[in-house]
Amino acid sequence: MKKRNVAILLFDDVEVLDFAGPFEVLAVTDELNNHTIFNVFTVAETHHAIKARNGLSVNPDYALSDCPMPDVLIVPGGYGTRQVLEKGNIIEWIQLVSKEAELVLSVCTGSLVLAKAGILEGLQATTHHQVLDTLASLAPNTKIINDKRYVDNGSIVTAAGISAGIDMCFYIIERLLGSEYAEKTATYMEYKRT
Repeated sequence: MKKRNVAILLFDDVEVLDFAGPFEVLAVTDELNNHTIFNVFTVAETHHAIKARNGLSVNPDYALSDCPMPDVLIVPGGYGTRQVLEKGNIIEWIQLVSKEAELVLSVCTGSLVLAKAGILEGLQATTHHQVLDTLASLAPNTKIINDKRYVDNGSIVTAAGISAGIDMCFYIIERLLGSEYAEKTATYMEYKRT
């Protein structure tokens, strides 16, 4: 089995659970399987620490310029996505990665960033319930789904708000590896899957 590189994008004002939840699910799955499944790391525009929502300081593992090519890219949300929408270098990097990656995932308003990058064109997508209209305006050719925790388009999967990213990652583990891997991780984490 190939060990997949999983990059989680970080930026100022990122919602903590949007990135930390998926990080924990995927990293625990890797840990419970002798570190043979996922190489989970964080990436930001630069190597400087980012200030996540409510002041949590996080040091990214990589900058865009030296990040290994991800097999899986996770774009979390939070108020900081509004600034990311204006950063052409981040949008271009996501466009480049999306052409090579096996999976591109978004959590919460991370879907706005995917929309800006043109990745959701002609697909179905979801996001945090408070910004469904914003997503619709950024992605007029995308069918907005407002009643699911996550929406799977094959290589592009979007999750609704915040904690839905955890459920999406359990779904991805089951899709990629099988239900026994997802159940083993959920049992260890004492997490009741929806």
